[in-house]
Amino acid sequence: MTTDPLQILKTVYGYDAFRGQQAEIIRHVMAGNNAFVLMPTGGGKSLCYQIPALARNGMGLVVSPLIALMVDQVAALRQAGVRAEALNSDLLPDERRALWREMRAGNVDILYAAPETLLKPDVLDALQPIGLSLIAIDEAHCLSQWGHDFRPPYRQLDTLIERFPDTPRMALTATADEPTRAEILGHLGIDENDAFIAGFDRPNIRYAIMEKDNPRAQLKRFLKGREHESGIVYCLSKRKVDETAAWLREEGRDALPYHAGMDKAAREVNQTHFQHGEAVIIVATVAFGMGIDKPDVRFVVHVDLPGSIEAYYQETGRAGRDGLPSEVLMLYGYEDIALRNRFIEESDAADQRKYMERQKLDALLGLAETAGCRRQVLLSYFGDGCEPCDNCDTCAEPPDLFDGAIAAQKLLSCIYRTGERFGQAYVIRVLLGMEDERISSFGHDRITTYGIGKEHDNRTWRAILRQMVALRLIEVDLSGHGGLSISEDGRRFLREKPSLMLRIPSAPRSARQQAPRSSASTALPEADRSLFEALRAKRMEIARAQNVPPYVIFHDKTLVELAAAKPATVTEMARIPGVGDTKLERYGPAFLTAIMQHAAGD
Repeated sequence: MTTDPLQILKTVYGYDAFRGQQAEIIRHVMAGNNAFVLMPTGGGKSLCYQIPALARNGMGLVVSPLIALMVDQVAALRQAGVRAEALNSDLLPDERRALWREMRAGNVDILYAAPETLLKPDVLDALQPIGLSLIAIDEAHCLSQWGHDFRPPYRQLDTLIERFPDTPRMALTATADEPTRAEILGHLGIDENDAFIAGFDRPNIRYAIMEKDNPRAQLKRFLKGREHESGIVYCLSKRKVDETAAWLREEGRDALPYHAGMDKAAREVNQTHFQHGEAVIIVATVAFGMGIDKPDVRFVVHVDLPGSIEAYYQETGRAGRDGLPSEVLMLYGYEDIALRNRFIEESDAADQRKYMERQKLDALLGLAETAGCRRQVLLSYFGDGCEPCDNCDTCAEPPDLFDGAIAAQKLLSCIYRTGERFGQAYVIRVLLGMEDERISSFGHDRITTYGIGKEHDNRTWRAILRQMVALRLIEVDLSGHGGLSISEDGRRFLREKPSLMLRIPSAPRSARQQAPRSSASTALPEADRSLFEALRAKRMEIARAQNVPPYVIFHDKTLVELAAAKPATVTEMARIPGVGDTKLERYGPAFLTAIMQHAAGD
């Protein structure tokens, strides 16, 4: 194989030019240097280590956190003609021995391995005489104790420095704030001058965050018109995952659950179905996702509040890896905020860890409650920035603000006057002066705060209360019955009475115009969309025959290019991005025939 990176890019991967910092990173590693690469999902991180691994002498070693991710990446590389293998615990003894023979014979270009397998002394000893072109540590944020996906075995990867001191090391991630980046660099012995920070923006993703009102109705509205798209729905609990998946199936969707409480074999069946399908919804806890390299996930929905901005960014980043338009939606309410606070307070973590987790939650709530561009808030958390994006809900419909100081004082006073033990619904009913037998029985129809909040309706009071919980002015006792109490910050607020700008809740989504739907086909003129669907059908036919995910044949983005260009010859098809030499030889005739037949049908 050629040692020219650009030639490898064209012949193996089917692209004519590198993007962003790819060329600079590849040259840097080709020269034998270490590298830390922070690049957004879909930005082409894998090429930054795969191409040097193919161009340099020896075998590329890639540390990957999950078997499913390895299997996916190996399948994609093999489709492109690369001799890729995975060393993991699923291999049978005969398969393992055969793999080692192939490695010793120099017949493996790139080897993927999980840290748990790789760090076994006998594995390290066996790798020693096999020349390595580089060591790439993918999902490197897993080694950070401050990160959201901490994996203890990743902490032991510094052993590789001692074992292979002259082999270039690469650490790659899409998600790392400044403390996490510093920890990765220090732990793996990579100099700050060897760091490449490519930014965090995913311009093809449309961000939306809504107050949780009726989650199933909101999810149903969001999914309308997405019958032919795959997506992920994240829930906080295993029970909610099972119930939501069952409900979606009743609604006629191909939806499957995924969580740690399921049998491993059942999880794998569901994951495979998701990867191999083109209109499948996986409903999951955060146990699902890191092992997924599916590029055509068109939407991600959080029906519960995630744990941090890092988690939110990582999970929403599973949408639109192919660069085509995709949408993400997060629903949250004051109960979610209270539950996340409770998780932090009741954990066994040290005080320093709890403090950092509270800071992370506050940053996420700042994103949820912002009246400005969501993308700007999201990127600023990672030290990045952008102009107002016009591709998020707050840019499309900027929320109105009001000085909610008086409303906040009334709400806090009502919580105090009712004894700091009642929940949201009860306190708001007192504020609204509603006739209620329970209120009367407690004598709360005779307190000074009864009926003093009639200037706002129930929905507005819920929004005010949610924002005050987010600001830590109100605490929620979830271990009891959701009773509200005034925090120390809330008592200080009552004493000092500062101004307090709050969001006015927007009209329910059903009363507004639906957001424009994003899909792969919308990147094409109407006249070309039927050809795109015909090419998808041909891709699925080939994928099923090989029992591989459709996207390892061609990405949706390549099908879009094929539908637009309508190549008539192998030479013309070779110019389409994503069509390398091996795929052109294997699949060119079948797709050219499909294009010709579609034209004849027209």
